[in-house]
Amino acid sequence: MKSELKKLDSNKMELNISVEGEIVKNKFEEVFKKIAAEAKIKGFRPGHAPRDILEKEFSGLAHEQVLKELIPDLYDQAVQKETLHVLDMPDISEVKLDRSSLSFRAQVEVTPEVGAKNYKGIKIEYKKVAVFPDEIKRNIDSIKESRKVDVLDDNFAKTLSYPNLAELEKAIERQMAAQKTGNLRQDIERQVIDGISKGLDFKAPQSLVAKQLEELVRQARVELALRGMPKENIIKQEETLRKELGPQAESQVRVYLILSDIAKKENIPVDDNMSQKVMEFLFKEAVWNIVEA
Repeated sequence: MKSELKKLDSNKMELNISVEGEIVKNKFEEVFKKIAAEAKIKGFRPGHAPRDILEKEFSGLAHEQVLKELIPDLYDQAVQKETLHVLDMPDISEVKLDRSSLSFRAQVEVTPEVGAKNYKGIKIEYKKVAVFPDEIKRNIDSIKESRKVDVLDDNFAKTLSYPNLAELEKAIERQMAAQKTGNLRQDIERQVIDGISKGLDFKAPQSLVAKQLEELVRQARVELALRGMPKENIIKQEETLRKELGPQAESQVRVYLILSDIAKKENIPVDDNMSQKVMEFLFKEAVWNIVEA
């Protein structure tokens, strides 16, 4: 087997694959033996029909079967030989087959060379999480206004299933602290992602972007359904959702590929928990700076 690799762009490769001689001849013999054993030809027992009759009746079928069996095998050999990281099914074209040779072209989308670097020592600025009394008061005042209550006291707290006003204030403080902690985590992750993405110029593979977009659209459909939107209205929204979520899908694929590249460089297993493990690694390697509130 011969294979020639041609780079079309950062994500697409073209393989020109050819084979001749015994491999093709033997495959035709193998296929015709199977046909002879199974074919029902008037006047002959299975397996006893003359070859010339088989050739006349089943040459087209044999041709298709040889292609069906040889192309995937030769394609896999070429991918392994060229050490390609293929992302999707190949686009096969220019197939030529005779009784002693086979050649075809396969275009494939591959994982781009990300080239992650300078990902250690990323500078992260953050504020310590703190909930201040005036914030708690504003929150309680908002609840008071929404319930049209005149007095803030233990009786008011009991209407919200708390034993007294002090416990209500503590609960609100915990909720606000949890929300601020979540927001802080998101901001830190954004700083890390901005840091590892800086200076990297590669194209996100469209097959991966398409799959991620489908997942984002699916999630959006579920969310709209939970909000009570009728099914027919959700269907009408799909094209708009695809346009709106397209950039997000591409960004998520880029981040995933960068994290995967870092994982390989740092010997972190590329599994379902890879992204989280790499982020934790980057947090440990980062330079943290507390800023004043």
